Amino acid sequence: MSASDVLIVGAGASGAAAAWRLAASGVSVTCLEQGGWLDQRSAPSLGADWERALQTAHNANPNIRRAAADYPVVDDDTPIKPAVFNGVGGGTLRWGAHFPRMHPSDFRVRTLDGVADDWPLAYDELAPYYEINDRIMGVSGLAGDPANPPREARPLPPLPLGPGGGAMARAFDALGWHWWPSDSAIASAPIDGREGCNHCGPCGVGCPRHARASVDLTYWPRALQAGATLVTGARVRRLIADRKDRIAAVEYVDAAGTAQRAVAKIVVLAANGMGSARLLLASASRAHPAGIGNDHDLVGRCLMHHPTAIVTGVFAARLDGYKGAFACALLSQEFYETDRARGFVRGYQMQLVRGSGPVATALGGYMARVPWGRDHHRRFRSEFAHTVSLTVTAEDLPEPDNRVTLDPVARDGAGVPAPRLAYRVSDNSRRILDHGIARASEVLRAAGAVDVVVNPLASAAGFHFLGTMRMGDDPARSVTDRWGRVHGTDNLYAIDGGVFVTSGAVNPTPTIQALALRSADHIAARLKEAA
Repeated sequence: MSASDVLIVGAGASGAAAAWRLAASGVSVTCLEQGGWLDQRSAPSLGADWERALQTAHNANPNIRRAAADYPVVDDDTPIKPAVFNGVGGGTLRWGAHFPRMHPSDFRVRTLDGVADDWPLAYDELAPYYEINDRIMGVSGLAGDPANPPREARPLPPLPLGPGGGAMARAFDALGWHWWPSDSAIASAPIDGREGCNHCGPCGVGCPRHARASVDLTYWPRALQAGATLVTGARVRRLIADRKDRIAAVEYVDAAGTAQRAVAKIVVLAANGMGSARLLLASASRAHPAGIGNDHDLVGRCLMHHPTAIVTGVFAARLDGYKGAFACALLSQEFYETDRARGFVRGYQMQLVRGSGPVATALGGYMARVPWGRDHHRRFRSEFAHTVSLTVTAEDLPEPDNRVTLDPVARDGAGVPAPRLAYRVSDNSRRILDHGIARASEVLRAAGAVDVVVNPLASAAGFHFLGTMRMGDDPARSVTDRWGRVHGTDNLYAIDGGVFVTSGAVNPTPTIQALALRSADHIAARLKEAA
């Protein structure tokens, strides 16, 4: 492979955004992705067995899915199981596409609440990049949300609330609580050659209409047209440092199983907060005995998820909640900011999730299992198409003992040690969840629910890996600087969720992509200055 200006590891949300921004700036870019292209036009959502696919070949957990492109994740020491995907598009290939931004307060947690650390940048620095990203992803939504700073008109109008969403909106109004139509990376009308959403429901197994944005459909066509090179089936083994402060090459195994080396002026990690931290730790050498960037034993530490409870209301009326984008209708940020009278710091978001399909309902779905036996069919009829759920998404604060390490035994197909997760839900996060469960139950009852069922912690909600390579100005307290450059290694950057200092209480993808665009501009300017 010929040398590039920039080599990116990972073709998901952040890698794709950076590849486009760099290539559009005239920078030569190569991206290595260990998965391949997924043809969403042939997604299982077209078949009657889409729910089976969601639990097998398209399962979010790589330990269940076991695709050729996956790597094992040792998860016996965490109640929250991994939900990641390898391929061109990464996690956006099977996400819900809920697209909220972080709040200005999320960047100033230490200043405001005396916990964690402030980010080395402010919301206003990201705001222009949020706007660029919204346009390219084709966001549907409604400007004017009083819980958030002003923003440009959304590229498309919001997705419909549906009967369940309408009932919940009226209940929030009755209680005087904030709610707003979700910003969603799902097209409500045709845009950029993508069709509008037809509200079929099985978003998690791919979108044949290309209504649901994923970066294989949004950023990668633009990046490739601008001259970026994408190499699929490339499983990265390690980074090779020729001296302590410089990466000389990236070693990987290509699709034919042959060992290769790629070189570039700058290397960028975009393999998610678990995968990128794993790669830094696996790149130990004489110059970096603890792994690259890990002189202060910080790589992999301060892992943050978004601990999630699910509260489901059963309604007498038919709500047809299995129709429509399953995670994109409305959100409430009434309890987002700190109020110490509640018994915790920071807060949470409530997000409407539509009802399960028939198989998931019969097997339990978000609810307690529908019992087998003589009463099964009656219970099924009373619950299928009669439920709506609220997720309680808690802000997770950084805890050093929550971390990603390398397993001493398990390996992937290229011999790289598997990541091992160690994670506990903190007391503060648990109090946030319990408060959210009580409030979600209250608003569901106000909407007319005849029964409320609670899942106090969703075990399958490990889709956000944040904080493992946190940014900061002090190398003794952070892994990367304010641009994502790894402290002490001049030509190595990280641009995925691992650089988060705090997690906020919202889905992180818009912020991850905004950070990636911002870092790409910094890298392009640096290369231009050096030319």
